[in-house]
Amino acid sequence: QVQLAESGGGLVQAGGSLRLSCAASGRTISSHAVGWFRQSPGKEREFVAGISRNGGTTRYTDSVKGRFSISRDNAKNMIYLQMNSLKPEDTAVYYCAVASGAFISVAVGSYDSWGQGTQVTVSS
Repeated sequence: QVQLAESGGGLVQAGGSLRLSCAASGRTISSHAVGWFRQSPGKEREFVAGISRNGGTTRYTDSVKGRFSISRDNAKNMIYLQMNSLKPEDTAVYYCAVASGAFISVAVGSYDSWGQGTQVTVSS
């Protein structure tokens, strides 16, 4: 099983930017879709963004379209989430995840490897 470690979270003012990184180890993730999810206190974990195994297809939840961008570097076994124009409602713990297959899914159950999460807090 692959191990995932997120970094790059922190405290930022509304309108600011953060770039999250996720380092994968243990095995290559190049044959799998990967995604970012987030979870706020009292809420279910929700899909934020996903990218296909070769990076050719991306998918975003409506609330982050035009503000967030997911990318990956298969040579480095890395996943990224660039977050711009951040809003207080983006505050959450952000998790990277590797899907069991090659195609993007918004379902938590489609992902079999998860990081520990990184906190993102956006102040108003």
